[in-house]
This record gives sequence, C-alpha cells and structure tokens, in this order.
Amino acid sequence: MAKSASRYNQIIERIFLAHYEHAATEVPFDRQEIEHVASELGITPPKNLGDVIYSFRYRASLPASIQSRAPEGKQWIIRPAGPSRYCFVAIVAPTLTPNERLVETKVPDATPGVITMYALNDEQALLARLRYNRFIDVFTGVTCYSLQSHLRTTGPDGAQVETDEMYVGLDRRGAHYVFPVQAKGGRDSLSVVQIEQDIAVCATKFPSLVCRPIAAQFMEGDLIALFELQETEKEVGIACEKHYRLVPPDQLSEEELHKYSQRPFG
Repeated sequence: MAKSASRYNQIIERIFLAHYEHAATEVPFDRQEIEHVASELGITPPKNLGDVIYSFRYRASLPASIQSRAPEGKQWIIRPAGPSRYCFVAIVAPTLTPNERLVETKVPDATPGVITMYALNDEQALLARLRYNRFIDVFTGVTCYSLQSHLRTTGPDGAQVETDEMYVGLDRRGAHYVFPVQAKGGRDSLSVVQIEQDIAVCATKFPSLVCRPIAAQFMEGDLIALFELQETEKEVGIACEKHYRLVPPDQLSEEELHKYSQRPFG
C-alpha cells in the first residue's frame, strides 16, 4: 500500500505541476495523462488508471507540494470535469471532523447481534447501525426508508459516482425528501467532493425531492457522529452535527432520559 501511495504521489504531483500557473484556482487535466506521466517517471502505470484519481478524491491527501500552492485559506481537491476529464479546484472546505466537545446522546442499540458479528468492514458496520437504529429518522426528524445501498450511477457531468446509501422519506406535512448518505469508519475521512456529487446526482435523479445530504463517521467504540450538509452560494457547509452512542438498554438511566426530554428541539 505504501509503495502504491508513493507511486500515486509522484504521478499526481507531476500532472499538477505540468498544468499549474501561479495564483491559479483551477487546474484541468485528462485521465489519460496518468499513463504518459508514469512512463516518463519510469513507473509501472496502475492497471486501473482511475484508481489514482479515486485515491486522492476519497482516501488520501494530495501531496504537500500541491497543497502548498493553494491560495491562502483554501485547499486543493479534485472534481470531475466531464468524461475522462478532471480538475484540481482550490476551495474553502468545511472540516468534516467530529467536534470532540459536542455532547452525546445514548441510544439503545437495536443492531441484531448476528449483523454485528459478520459485518465485513467499518463502513459496512456503520451503515448497518444507521439502518437498524433508524438514525437517519432520529437525526432528521423525518420518517425514512432505505432506497438503495451503494448506489452507482453517472453524475450530470458524465463521471461515475457512488453513494454509500440512499434514503427517501416524508414528513408530517407530506413533503418528500432524499437523503444521500456517505459513511466512513476507521481512519477514512469524509470528503466534501462526495457530498457535492451526491447533491448533483439527487438534483438529476430526484428533482422533485428535497435533498438533505448526510455524512456519518465512527468516532470511537460505538460513538457515531452525524452531519447534515447544506449547499450555499459558495461551498458546502455543515448545517447540523449530532453525536449518538449506542448502548445496551440497561445503560440508559431514567435521569438521562429526563435530561433528554428537557433538551430543546433542533
């Protein structure tokens, strides 16, 4: 993995520097450049060229040599710009890192034991806990239903995108919503790019529904952070953040329940 990361760093750095101009905020490039650059560097190109881009969009940070050229107060991300086309874009990105000082709410764990036993990875385990404990309903105040897990589709720009889980729901007025959910466990980081793509996909696939993107992150143990994101005129921002800790029913006291009942809504 470390060897691949080093290889990917060299490739993406060479592509960026080949196109970058001083004070630029957008740096476009083609996916096919990955193979050409790998040959120039004497590196065996990856079998899946797209994995280089996927890695820096969703898993790894861009090299310091790239981020150091971002305008003050901004950071570089990679966005799709059409079929086989991408663009480094400098944005003011919200920090999708859980607020360690935020109060938590205990919730009796309704996850079936057999699911807990056989979940294959952190992301899968997190999605299962969201589903069986009705966390999207609890967090949003809307009655929600899982429409599809790992929804793979084509975004409005022609790029392939994947949403971890898509929920639909309705409120007491009868209004309908769509909730694209991105979930991360372990050391993986929540990505603003993924949230932007979810919003774009929902605008195309579900134009009559109110889109409310959700991000979920395992913190430690059974503590889960949930974010609701909102698109503004400038960037995607955090509209709400809540922390929920799953516990056995006997670990939720009458005193805690009384305190929760006194909390204001919102």
